[in-house]
Amino acid sequence: MPLVAGVDSSTQSCKVVILDLETGALVRHGRAPHPDSTEVHPDIWWSALSQAIEAAGGIHDVHGIAVAAQQHGMICLDEVGDVVRPAILWNDPRPARAAAALVAEWGAGETGRREWIRAVGLVPQPFHTVARLRWLAEHETTNAARTAAVCLPHDWLTSRLLGSRKIAELVTDRSDASGTGYWSALTGEYRRDLFRWALGHDAVVPSVLEPFEPAGHTQNGAVVGPGAGDNAATALGIGAGPGDVIISIGTSGVVSAVAVSPIAFPDVSSG
Repeated sequence: MPLVAGVDSSTQSCKVVILDLETGALVRHGRAPHPDSTEVHPDIWWSALSQAIEAAGGIHDVHGIAVAAQQHGMICLDEVGDVVRPAILWNDPRPARAAAALVAEWGAGETGRREWIRAVGLVPQPFHTVARLRWLAEHETTNAARTAAVCLPHDWLTSRLLGSRKIAELVTDRSDASGTGYWSALTGEYRRDLFRWALGHDAVVPSVLEPFEPAGHTQNGAVVGPGAGDNAATALGIGAGPGDVIISIGTSGVVSAVAVSPIAFPDVSSG
């Protein structure tokens, strides 16, 4: 029977499930913990994934694998793909002032908020990558200068499954890219001007794959899917469709919905 593997690299732990592709039946599974922190070195995530895979009996016999992971964790890499500093997780509030400054720089009050929504469909918050880049540029200038590429947890784990350390080969999907603050779900393109504005210089960002576009293959030949952010993966996994609302209560609380086309509300006054 053909097998597929799914990875959930969350704030608290990494889980791996191996399923029968035809029936969806659970064949085996494994789990490994993550540390409780607002900063985590990505190597710890890879170690946990390796342990979870081992606990699940390995992935030597799977035909495909994809990663869902916690969103908004900023990973900075240098030119050879080494990690510049521990990843700043979604629950780190330090970039709050940076987020407010980015909005204010586009106009006072609602003007700045509307301009950001028109540009990328969101208003920068402390957890968005664009705010974290500004914080890095202001508070860790040496690390900012070393940063040659920026990616998110599921992007980095996907690259490790592919056995690649080349920053030019980083890939992501629409769900994680749309939470960076420098990729527009409305146009399907990066706003590299916003990226440079936040960090102070340009750098590599992952290519955004389509939902059915493979990222590559593992050493054993399994297809590696583009993966997703954890909340988007939840909606996909439960088969949510247009009009459905999903409520997730875990380390964070999330309410999301499914729409047939990108939606932005430039006149909102909150959120």
